[in-house]
Amino acid sequence: MFEKSPPLLEIKNLSIDACSEHGRRSLISNVSLSLHHGKSLAIVGESGSGKSVTALSITQLLPSPPLFYREGHIFFDGVDLISLSQANLRKYRGGRIAYVFQDVFRSLNPVYSIRRQMAESLKLHRPEIHDHDQEILRWLEIVGITHPKERLYRYPHELSGGMQQRVMIAMALCAQPDLLIADEPTTALDVTIQAQILAKLRELQQELGMALLFITHNFSIIRGLAHHVAVMYQGRIVEYGETEEILSCPKHPYTQALIACIPRLDVSLKRLPMMESGTFMSFMR
Repeated sequence: MFEKSPPLLEIKNLSIDACSEHGRRSLISNVSLSLHHGKSLAIVGESGSGKSVTALSITQLLPSPPLFYREGHIFFDGVDLISLSQANLRKYRGGRIAYVFQDVFRSLNPVYSIRRQMAESLKLHRPEIHDHDQEILRWLEIVGITHPKERLYRYPHELSGGMQQRVMIAMALCAQPDLLIADEPTTALDVTIQAQILAKLRELQQELGMALLFITHNFSIIRGLAHHVAVMYQGRIVEYGETEEILSCPKHPYTQALIACIPRLDVSLKRLPMMESGTFMSFMR
């Protein structure tokens, strides 16, 4: 299951707390996972399980305070990112590690054209590129935007949700990152556009040989997208392994419950399966 070569990303015993006037509460507890060059890992779990906190913690994008790293390490290409200053982290953010977020409407600047936003990324992360328009058009075509010249000077609100998400992916990939973190990038899209975006992500990940960390609450979309899966519940990794193995033979009751909720044409359900909390807690012990 595990590669012999050193991982590109390795999270070791990561714990993160949130502090407030009511005290300190654990958000992430002893999370460990790894991701190799050219491979993809999906972190799956319900809302509030800690998926996005884990993803944002990689390049210290969490607001501190109120969130604090209690313990653990995050190694990227052998460098512990937690130990770096904000100035040194800028060498990794957006360049070697790029993000595609769920809420594309907040991620794109509404007062800047598509060209201007992508050109800023190129200036920052690939200063050797001088013909920005040609490079931007190339990436817009790669992510499947039709008539890219017509979209170049458009503003985000002039594009459909699917096109906006493709622009976000193009903006992230034009920096040619080693690691792309996609945090539920298709949740707000209809199923047809969702399938197109996922297929394009899978295709680009394979073509570019980059590592992909995919965050989702939906088990049904990861087959064919991720090599490995980490299942999160209440800030912990409860199951970790190869995608096909977990989908075909889940061992943890929480994983079993998530997979049982995947709609099937051959099964009629009057209500979604539920897992008794007592069963899960006894399993955790």
